[in-house]
Amino acid sequence: MATLSLLSKSYYIVFVLSLSFIGSFPCLDDQREALLEFKDLLFGELMTDNSTDMFLGGLETWNSSSKCCQWALVECNSQQVTCLNLYSVFPTLGKTSTVLAPIFRIKTLMSLDISYNFIQGEIPGIGLRNLSELVYLDMRGNSFNGSIPLQLFHLANLEFLDLSDNMIEAVLPNEVVGLKSLKQLSLDANFIHGELPEEIGNLIELKKFTVPDNQISGRIPLSILQLRKLEVLNLQNNSFSLEIPADIGSLVNLTTLDLSKNRLSGEIPSSIQKMRKPETLQLENNMLSGEIPTWLFDLKEMKKLHLGGNKLAWNNNLAIEPKCKLSSLSLRSCSVKLQIPSWISNQTDLIYLAERNLGTIILSDNKLTGSLPSQLFQSRNLSVLALSRNNFFGELPEINSTSIMVLLLSENNFSGPLPKSISNIHRLLLLDLSKNSFSGNEFPAFGPDSLIAFVDVSYNNFSGKVLSDFGLFTVMLSLSQNGFYGPLPEIFSNLIMLEHLDLHDNNISGEFPAFFSQMSSLQVLNLRNNSIKGSISNDLSSLSSLRILDLSNNYLKGEIPQSLGNLTGMIETPVAPLTLSEIFKFPVEIHDLIVNWKKAKQGLSIRSWDIYTFLDLSKNRLSGEIPHSLGGLKSLKLLNLSFNELSGKIQISFGDLESVETLDLSHNSLDGEIPGTFSKLLELNYLDLSNDKLGGKIPRGPQMDTLVDPKMYANNSGLCGVQIEVPCEEDLVPPGPPLRKKQEPMFSWIATGVGYPVGFLSSTAVMYVLGYFNTAPAYHRWGRRRSSLR
Repeated sequence: MATLSLLSKSYYIVFVLSLSFIGSFPCLDDQREALLEFKDLLFGELMTDNSTDMFLGGLETWNSSSKCCQWALVECNSQQVTCLNLYSVFPTLGKTSTVLAPIFRIKTLMSLDISYNFIQGEIPGIGLRNLSELVYLDMRGNSFNGSIPLQLFHLANLEFLDLSDNMIEAVLPNEVVGLKSLKQLSLDANFIHGELPEEIGNLIELKKFTVPDNQISGRIPLSILQLRKLEVLNLQNNSFSLEIPADIGSLVNLTTLDLSKNRLSGEIPSSIQKMRKPETLQLENNMLSGEIPTWLFDLKEMKKLHLGGNKLAWNNNLAIEPKCKLSSLSLRSCSVKLQIPSWISNQTDLIYLAERNLGTIILSDNKLTGSLPSQLFQSRNLSVLALSRNNFFGELPEINSTSIMVLLLSENNFSGPLPKSISNIHRLLLLDLSKNSFSGNEFPAFGPDSLIAFVDVSYNNFSGKVLSDFGLFTVMLSLSQNGFYGPLPEIFSNLIMLEHLDLHDNNISGEFPAFFSQMSSLQVLNLRNNSIKGSISNDLSSLSSLRILDLSNNYLKGEIPQSLGNLTGMIETPVAPLTLSEIFKFPVEIHDLIVNWKKAKQGLSIRSWDIYTFLDLSKNRLSGEIPHSLGGLKSLKLLNLSFNELSGKIQISFGDLESVETLDLSHNSLDGEIPGTFSKLLELNYLDLSNDKLGGKIPRGPQMDTLVDPKMYANNSGLCGVQIEVPCEEDLVPPGPPLRKKQEPMFSWIATGVGYPVGFLSSTAVMYVLGYFNTAPAYHRWGRRRSSLR
């Protein structure tokens, strides 16, 4: 609701401003008709005679009985329409670019904003060619595809061009040089590829050039150094390579330089010192090397400095006194050693920390040690503190900074109980304390109004009853590898936004909860290696988003519900989840989900959760037949039902598990033959059917023929097949009588007539005897091997 209110206020301000420019003259008839035609193309089919009160984003004021210069969203100069502000007027109508045709007839337009309307199709170059007076063109937030039409680069008066957040897939052409008046060029978040043209350096009026989140490659063109008026240069998240231009500092007016998330190498250019007022320098996640220059901290206007994720090294022997007032600092993986430098933690030494302006501190992946100074948690503006993967120890001090949104302290040596003050951080969204030695049976209680969304306290020494005091906005909860005990609290059912619940390797007991069926957002449920009893609820199938279900190594009994075959998330290809880096715009990662994969524990990255779906019910006491419905889980990558008490035959429907890579049905009492449909399992690369009661011929197939490890089939009732080099009876050809030579015509010589058949029969007899005794040992070896597999 707050967002809607903000948009409404913005619209109101735009509307009032537009009224202040309205002239008293009637607009030209052809322009009014063009605008009315545009309105009709948008809403014609929605409007009826009695729909005069319909709100149309401002276009309800457009009618034939009034002057178009008095309409909302329209500005005029005398009788000519010069400005159309159509920002987010029709985002839900799904219109194509042809709807813009009437607008392109208004040749007096100087400003056109059609942003965030989700218009589809190619950018209409022929129409734009008519708008030769255009100065301002905002087309961001649509679904334009294809290339940028060359006609666009002939708009010589254009000063502002924004095509961000579209689906443009092309190379930025040399013709961009035609936009000689351009002051801002924004092409963010498209699919632009290839190299930047050298002609970009001819746009000497350019003040802002942004192309982040594309696929641009090659070196940063040296011609860019000719853009002496440039204030913002953002090339973030592309594939630029080689070194940063040595004279990048000649762009003395730059306030923002963002080259992060590329493949740039070499050292940080010393020419950056020449910049007059640099405020933001983001170079993280490249391949830069060398020592971090201390003069960076002498740039007085610097507020945001991100250098992490490179091969840069901090000189721990230098003592510096920064002259800048940083609000955000990232030195992740920069070899910072010993304790946190005093210029960061000591508020009394530095003016900018005394004023509590530091908002972001990212020092993860270094070699820092010692305990955390209490001063670090006094800042009123501290919003991000990332110190993961260092060597800090001791207890956490009380936290008085209530503005922290992200607190990342994983993989250190912290110990002791958590300060209860953590629950007072009302803005806290992400808390990662995993892989430490925190302990205690009283965990800070987050109230239902808490904003906390991601909690990871796994791999610690917490004990007591399972934590349950979390906010209704919790999305991820990882409490695994601790000492929590008792039944799962029913209050979990209130966490309607929870997507990821990981409680593996605790001492959780009690019956399998029925309330899981109420947690409709669940995508990952991991209860592996606990002491949960009872049967699996039929209602679990209502979790349509569930992609990973691991209930292995518990005490579950009863039959596997047929309804599990209706788990939509294991049938359809899942949608790729957003990474935390995409949400928070800096490097943050959820730890790997530990799963049993091919008899070994392996980590599954969140980046793979959209690829891998798992169902692991192994090491329980489940009985009865395997449900036929499980064969319908077409996106399933792993199915493990081993070490149970299942009986009956393997379902023919398992041949429909077209995505399965790992299938383990071992250590049950399954009988009958392996279904011939297994020949259709083209992704299968690990199979375990050992220690059952299976018999008959192992099916052939492109993948089945590669699964030749005898251990996969060991201890059954009589399997045979090429995979285990045991011939099946139907494939054996028993030795028959010797072949008789077709009778030859009689010759006139008696000796020849008698000698030939005698010689032939003698030779055949010798060959038969020798052949039998040469092949018999092999035949008996195969028989013994077959018996050993029974």
